[in-house]
Amino acid sequence: MQAIVQDRFGPPEVLQLADIDLPEVGADDVLVRVHAAALNPADWHILRGDPAVARLMGVGLTKPKVRVAGIDAAGVVEAVGVNVRGLRTGEEVLGFCRGAFAEYACAAAEVVVPKPSGLTFEQAAAVPIAATTALRGIRDVGEVQAGQRVLVNGAGGGVGSYAVQIAAALGAEVTGVCSMRNDELVRRLGAAHVVDYTTEDFTDGRTKYDVIFDNISSLPLARLRGALTPKGTLVLNGGGSPGQVFGPVAGIVRAVVASAFVSQRLRPLPARQTRGELLAVTGLIEDGKLMPVVGRTYPLAGTAEGLRYVEQGHARGKVVVTVA
Repeated sequence: MQAIVQDRFGPPEVLQLADIDLPEVGADDVLVRVHAAALNPADWHILRGDPAVARLMGVGLTKPKVRVAGIDAAGVVEAVGVNVRGLRTGEEVLGFCRGAFAEYACAAAEVVVPKPSGLTFEQAAAVPIAATTALRGIRDVGEVQAGQRVLVNGAGGGVGSYAVQIAAALGAEVTGVCSMRNDELVRRLGAAHVVDYTTEDFTDGRTKYDVIFDNISSLPLARLRGALTPKGTLVLNGGGSPGQVFGPVAGIVRAVVASAFVSQRLRPLPARQTRGELLAVTGLIEDGKLMPVVGRTYPLAGTAEGLRYVEQGHARGKVVVTVA
């Protein structure tokens, strides 16, 4: 099969399209014929081995541990392991698939779910990481309630576009922070207000928010806290730029320590992959309350170009690679 392979850390140019063997399917796994795969900030962090501390946390010390990257995929089940129940060959699915930048990818059956019938494969591939992250941040960590004022920083991006929709579905008054080119999109997704970060400062103190979901990590903690109500919640979702030793980890640690001494809740967003969250977001999609935003697509051979675009930090919605 064809796949995008990476044998060393570096810029997108280290990625190569190559023919490799099909992945082995374990007893609890499914083999998916990939039709589309989404690009995520995590992918370029892995690509560069960045931040440096990530190499000590399992990415690989001198070269990538995983030769074929990619996590989000949508496609058709090609084969199932002997212990798998509830999924069958020929079924259209989405989920967390190891080595998604390839014609075939293997996944634990417990993190693959049926694809909503109304979605294209490109839209479906844009769901797993971004939508479940937004759900976790808004519903679980932020504990957003109807009538609350919620601000989503990075509202035009992959996670942010889902977060706006989920917060609005919960009955919150949503403010989206984005560039003006995404103003119309963010309002259409459910934001009552839009702040253009190039000309406005949402931390100026004029409006206080019950929950801030920060997907950018570019502002000092003190300024973010200044935009919260006295008992408000700040949800921190990664970020960081290339070439750093600790990346967003340092800021998250500072927030966790500070949270013990203030009345506000300063919470990092845990990373996880669960079937329950996948079913929750696909249920919202089936109910018409959530819709993926796909900003750009690239062919499999253009994965490096797509990652270069994602790395710039200004992607609109999700960026997707079409495979088949």
